[in-house]
Amino acid sequence: MSTTFASLRHPAYRIWFVGALIANIGTWMQRIAQDWVVLTDLSDHSGLAVGIVTALQFLPALVLSPYAGLLADRLPRKAMLMTTQATMGVLAGVLGILVLTDVVQLWHVYVFALLLGMASAMDAPVRQTFVAELVPAEGLPNAVGLNSASFNAARLIGPAVAGLAIAAIGAGWVFVVNAGTFAFTIAALLLIKDADRFPLAHAARAKGQLREGVNYVRRRTDIVLILVVLGVVGALGLNFQLTSAVMATTVFDKGSAEYGLLGSVLAIGSLAGALLAARRSRPRVRLVLFAALGFGISSGVMAMAPTYELYALAAIPVGFCTLTMLTAANAYVQMSTAPEMRGRVMSLYLMVFLGTTPLGSPLVGWVAEAWGARWSVGIGAIASIVVALAAMLWARRAWHVELRYVRSPQRRVLVLSDADRIAEAA
Repeated sequence: MSTTFASLRHPAYRIWFVGALIANIGTWMQRIAQDWVVLTDLSDHSGLAVGIVTALQFLPALVLSPYAGLLADRLPRKAMLMTTQATMGVLAGVLGILVLTDVVQLWHVYVFALLLGMASAMDAPVRQTFVAELVPAEGLPNAVGLNSASFNAARLIGPAVAGLAIAAIGAGWVFVVNAGTFAFTIAALLLIKDADRFPLAHAARAKGQLREGVNYVRRRTDIVLILVVLGVVGALGLNFQLTSAVMATTVFDKGSAEYGLLGSVLAIGSLAGALLAARRSRPRVRLVLFAALGFGISSGVMAMAPTYELYALAAIPVGFCTLTMLTAANAYVQMSTAPEMRGRVMSLYLMVFLGTTPLGSPLVGWVAEAWGARWSVGIGAIASIVVALAAMLWARRAWHVELRYVRSPQRRVLVLSDADRIAEAA
């Protein structure tokens, strides 16, 4: 088996990979259906309404993620995952029934988006750390890369299927299908044997553990820098659900199938980035920064695309840079963090990455209505370029980046910085 798919050698990870792939396809189908219902049935193509739904779905991450991370460090992770996955399945099913019975109103979607966000906020930190129990420590970068590949393979399939399904049978059934896919994740968890896992250390119950996690991150300027970059990009640049919807409908005058296809095309680049990430043995901070810069530049090109076809084509490098940035950041933070602190650190990571979306989505939605859909993409491009360049300049001055010539048959130049030394000393 190639190094790209090395984690699939481990039975526990292989089972999880299949179950998560199916559930991820359903999740992407629901995201498309949810935004389409809000945009076309429950509002008059309101980008602001879609932005509010997105905000409510991610808002709980700002409040609940630290507590979820603490629970992930303390409690059995497998049992926690079964609970959160079942909860999200029930919520999807009930919303589907409301849509199918034609009684759904905009406020219903708002409420369910908030409830789903609460369940997701509790699910995300434990899911991140649980993956680290399915492979040996040295295999974590590969597992993170394959997880991203699974997520984006689902993103490739889910939106396209959702677009066709909405046109053929209606959005309500898409929610019902998603509810059913969570059964595959729960079944996968039941099939995973404890003997096939690589358990991480749990933190004993004690006072001040949340503060301990925050202080740990504050001492790690490398992690802080990553959080700042991801926070800005996440708030203003990673609003694809919103920006694709308003671009498809208001600029290019397209329907649900074409809107769903945009998500699939974006996933082509994302999948390529994730598979390439799976081959890296040790991601570094500089890769996160260069990927953020690439995201900003490619998003700027996408914002100026004159036709639907060129806009879709420009989404490929955007997806590639996005996943390169996210997988490198995720793997770096996990690998450089002590196992007993990993849940709390990843919860702070997810709080910034996911929690900034509620702050940015309404703003991006307002920009789409006030200045036009192209500027909803353009504002994210500009912000990403600025924060990436600012982070590079700060790192060069604060970490005293060194260039060292390495004698080898390839005669390469190796870049070292204090970020690497900080991680090794943590």
